[in-house]
Amino acid sequence: MAISLEEISTITAKGQTTIPKAVRQALGVDYGGRIAFRVSDAGVTVCRADIDEDPAIDSFLSFLAADLKRHPEAVKALGPELAARITSLTAHVPVDLDEAIDGDVDL
Repeated sequence: MAISLEEISTITAKGQTTIPKAVRQALGVDYGGRIAFRVSDAGVTVCRADIDEDPAIDSFLSFLAADLKRHPEAVKALGPELAARITSLTAHVPVDLDEAIDGDVDL
């Protein structure tokens, strides 16, 4: 992968650093913005942390989607015991089926 931007920043004794202006601009973040550091076998990446974004959930959903494509036969009906457990765990959660949904929805 070709490097299109490289900036160097010093880490303070408290483990803090300043994100260089060019990097902030490339990420589209400013004062109060949030960034995410993602560590993988390939190295570390920095990206804008959108408010609703959760890297753990995103990774899990990507894994799940790939697994379903590879093994569609593994999809089974929800058993009555699990359905009852889900019902008991969510019984206290208020649900208004007529309430508008915030954000984008993929159906």
